[in-house]
Amino acid sequence: MSTQGEILWVDDEIDSLKSQILFLKNKGYVVTPVTNGYDALELLKDKIVDVVLLDESMPGLTGLETLTKIKEILPQMPVVMITKNEAEYIMEDAIGAQITDYLIKPVNPNQVLLSLKKIMDGKRLISEKTTVAYQQDFRNLFMALSNNPDHEEWKELYKKLVYWELEMGKSDSEEMMEILQSQKQEANQEFFKFISKNYANWIKTNGTTGPLLSHRVFEKKVAPYLKQGKPTFLVVIDNLRLDHWKAFQAIITESFRIVEDDLFYSILPTATQYCRNAIFAGMLPIDIEAHFPLEWKNDDEDGGKNLYEKVFLENQLKHLKLDKLKTQYIKITNNDDAKTMEDNIHNCLSNDLTVIVYNFVDMLSHARTEMEVLKELAGDEISYRSLAVSWFEHSPLHRALKKIADKGIQVMITTDHGSVKVKNPSKCVGDRATTTNLRYKHGRNLQYDEKDVLAFRDPKLAGLPRPNVSSTFIFAKTDIFLCYPNNYNHFVNYYKNTFQHGGISLEEMIVPVVRMESK
Repeated sequence: MSTQGEILWVDDEIDSLKSQILFLKNKGYVVTPVTNGYDALELLKDKIVDVVLLDESMPGLTGLETLTKIKEILPQMPVVMITKNEAEYIMEDAIGAQITDYLIKPVNPNQVLLSLKKIMDGKRLISEKTTVAYQQDFRNLFMALSNNPDHEEWKELYKKLVYWELEMGKSDSEEMMEILQSQKQEANQEFFKFISKNYANWIKTNGTTGPLLSHRVFEKKVAPYLKQGKPTFLVVIDNLRLDHWKAFQAIITESFRIVEDDLFYSILPTATQYCRNAIFAGMLPIDIEAHFPLEWKNDDEDGGKNLYEKVFLENQLKHLKLDKLKTQYIKITNNDDAKTMEDNIHNCLSNDLTVIVYNFVDMLSHARTEMEVLKELAGDEISYRSLAVSWFEHSPLHRALKKIADKGIQVMITTDHGSVKVKNPSKCVGDRATTTNLRYKHGRNLQYDEKDVLAFRDPKLAGLPRPNVSSTFIFAKTDIFLCYPNNYNHFVNYYKNTFQHGGISLEEMIVPVVRMESK
């Protein structure tokens, strides 16, 4: 029989547990019995075990004292506390000292077995169950892809892919994760064709046909729920992908109830200065430039590109006849800003609308390109997502929202665009005025591989200003990034496997917009 695992059982009455130990041995476990904490600690210095079963009430070194010393030398060791005493303080102490599970004496052999399976087989069982369920759904996803999905069906398809990505992330099934990533790649290829075919028509009708686009989000998803006397917080987290939102949804729903959880399509290019200005202005970039020629800045112009969001917002509120609302705009670009916002959040309850623009995720994705440490921390999708979740959980933003969660408020969370991990370089040549972005470019006399991009030789057709008379905009598809031939290999190696935005992918374009209320 193959070994199911190595167990160390520590109990001063170990002789009375012979039948339980024999039961576990018959189930394939190797059990080493010891009668006190000192022997257990000595044994753990030399012997590798999978789980420690630890009696709480022992003479000499108590179970809790032994537990503390085990965790000092082996912090990750799973420990199951076995106790006669159900007193609350003992369990609190044990849980505080990081027990994995606890059992009450007299212990039933099946209870012990169940606890061991939960600890040692949990991940494998989850993995097997997830794999079977995904295999069943794989064909449905494949059929949906082949069935010429419309913009609503693309949202559902992407939600499904993100769901399975998060489920696979909990398991160790590398093979199934590879299949899922391959399916996601195929989905992005089809999505690129879908956007190439339909985007110009959506822009032609100013977003009244097709999906909800960035410049209509405020009007459709925020404005209808604004009223005097009802404090509303609109939080725009830069660069927030659907999988990031789904991963930290559980954290925020401890304090809030989700009323609406929807998706919209970010405009092109999926870059902050275009998408976020469009959200606040309620206009496409070409119209923002026409109405605000002094405030709008093209990529190749000097000056900040997102300095006038407040001005744009005030103009949109006036247009929507909501300018009587008491409104405050707060922009967070560093930790000092964030702490100030957290300290003063109660003052915002006197506003009808408080807009908080939070730049952290965008800073993270850009820093990840520039900083070697972050390249290590966010080396793949799972760790990038984990980093975003960890940031949110411990962020001043989360703490601020928790402070006012019981004040009868509503909170909208959204973003300007997502990001995609780029893997495949494509050569692009332009003159000195050509922009440096990796996922989109505009300039005169651009030379590029037509199969790798969606090109608009007339930017007006994409709702974009024309920086120069002969400007062309190009948007990279799927996981492609655009590189100049000069120093090509250096830049390919530098940017490969980094998270970028500006182009066309499900991850960049289909993004969350969520409305929540105090519980």
